[in-house]
Amino acid sequence: MWFIFSILTAISWGAANLYYKKGSDSSDKYSHLKIVTMVGFVMGIHAVSYMLIKGIAFDPFDMIRYFPVSALYILSMTIGYVGLRYIELSIAAPVQNSSGAVSAILLFIFFPREMSLINILGIVTVTAGVIGLAILEKQGEIESLRASNAVIPKKYQIGILAITFPILYSIFDGLGTFVDGMYLDELKLISEDSALLAYEFTFFIVGLLSYLYVKIIKKEPFVILKEHDKGFAAILETIGQFFYVFALAGNAIIAAPLIAAHGIFSVVLSRMFLNEVLSKRHYVMIAIVMLGIILLGIAEGLGE
Repeated sequence: MWFIFSILTAISWGAANLYYKKGSDSSDKYSHLKIVTMVGFVMGIHAVSYMLIKGIAFDPFDMIRYFPVSALYILSMTIGYVGLRYIELSIAAPVQNSSGAVSAILLFIFFPREMSLINILGIVTVTAGVIGLAILEKQGEIESLRASNAVIPKKYQIGILAITFPILYSIFDGLGTFVDGMYLDELKLISEDSALLAYEFTFFIVGLLSYLYVKIIKKEPFVILKEHDKGFAAILETIGQFFYVFALAGNAIIAAPLIAAHGIFSVVLSRMFLNEVLSKRHYVMIAIVMLGIILLGIAEGLGE
């Protein structure tokens, strides 16, 4: 089941990226905090509903136990939301998804296990495709700017500033997935249900603090019910998170790079709904990632 959960996570988060892009405002310096608020509120609602429907007795101490994981995830996501303020000239979201390779490598180093040749080929193929897409997106961004005879701002050039956000996201998210893999799969420090509730309640608290900061302290206009794109993104993010914990609990070392393929879905959806065109090179990279997913699916079917 971990394979199915991984695919569902990738699809949900890929669709969420589309709405994150649509809901980000480059002229609003608090846009990232508004997204954090929306995600936090939706996760809080889901956590309460999930707890009541399943009759789970939630232990608040789980929030402290799971805090290292929650903190790394929330930090990486917030950094990603900041980067989205510059998304008009780039749809380079896949660069962030190299975090799947980071976590898989860390898990393999610290918790080595035997993997079949098919699993290894699948991981390498997915990771190579994701990185290849990231390179293509960055090249496309610069070519687009040059074609318009525009002066390329430093923040969009290939340099330290241009790659700061995706690199930081990749590092923190990769570390978060690594620690999460320890908690859920390797060391079994917490159950899937407890991890899900602990993370969502923690995100709710962060979202509430973000809302108070933007609305009360900074007195910025922020009407939650009017933030439709951010709301859809938050719902899709929460759906993905639900499947994510079960995917990692099943097979963290392989699920991590597989879930990283959600960048593929976001690129395809962006092209479809934002009326942009995929190049042949994009299709090649997408085919490579899909091949990797198929290999991992075959390995799962064979029980390897």
